Amino acid sequence: MPLEATRSSSQAAGLALGANSPVGIFDSGLGGLSVLRAVRAALPDERLIYVADSLYAPYGERDDDFIADRTLAIGEWLIAQGAKALVVACNTATAQSIAQARERMSVPMIGVEPGIKPAALMSQTRVAGVLATAVTLRSARFQALAERHATDCRFILQPGHGLVQAVERCDIDSPELIELLRSYIQPMLDANADTLVLGCTHYPFLDKAIRSIAGDRLALIDTSVAIARQLERQLDLHGLRAAPSHAAELPRFCSTSDGQMQQQLVASLLGLDVHVERVVIPSRRTLALES
Repeated sequence: MPLEATRSSSQAAGLALGANSPVGIFDSGLGGLSVLRAVRAALPDERLIYVADSLYAPYGERDDDFIADRTLAIGEWLIAQGAKALVVACNTATAQSIAQARERMSVPMIGVEPGIKPAALMSQTRVAGVLATAVTLRSARFQALAERHATDCRFILQPGHGLVQAVERCDIDSPELIELLRSYIQPMLDANADTLVLGCTHYPFLDKAIRSIAGDRLALIDTSVAIARQLERQLDLHGLRAAPSHAAELPRFCSTSDGQMQQQLVASLLGLDVHVERVVIPSRRTLALES
């Protein structure tokens, strides 16, 4: 089927959904909670389902086929749960899989990408750091984005090895974490960077730790608010915006792992006392792993 025909059928299927259906948000783990936080603030009337694929996190250490396989499986699971739109709240999954997923999914999809453009516009020294997973940094999507905006701005690219795992275990301020972050950030400061792109949805939860190292020397670029605005535009475009409600509904939280760390992080960072459902979302690659 031609690509444009596929997109047209997907849009028609999305329009068939009710405006009161939920929005699905998913990430390899807990980082997408930073996006969920922004979506709740911008769109308080929307019902939300959040899936953390924590059993297989971090995606940044997986191969491209595995990432695409999980992105498609979780997206299809969320649509089966009634999701009217999907937010791929993972830079790695967006970089490697969203083009393929958009051809397959029957609802509007919003991805995330590092804030290269706002960093290039904001930097006064014309030097900006980018902290992201290795998979994101090597992806063709990221490289094309960087090339478009790096004409007069130097970007220092730093893989954030170990940072996703730290957030996943709710470590956002230990001495060991601070020293790891310092090893990534100090070379940027030494190179006169004045801006830091947080190129993974886990990293906004490290804001205070980064500030303890860099103080006010780095402006931090977090695209969560921009993602929420893009979701708002897509819902309006497709006539899927939820009607105003007097009783805000708590998000439904799901995890492919036991959900204990997700529950702790939701409580400490979002101030919500919630139950996390353990869900099974099989896919071609995970079935192969388990056989």
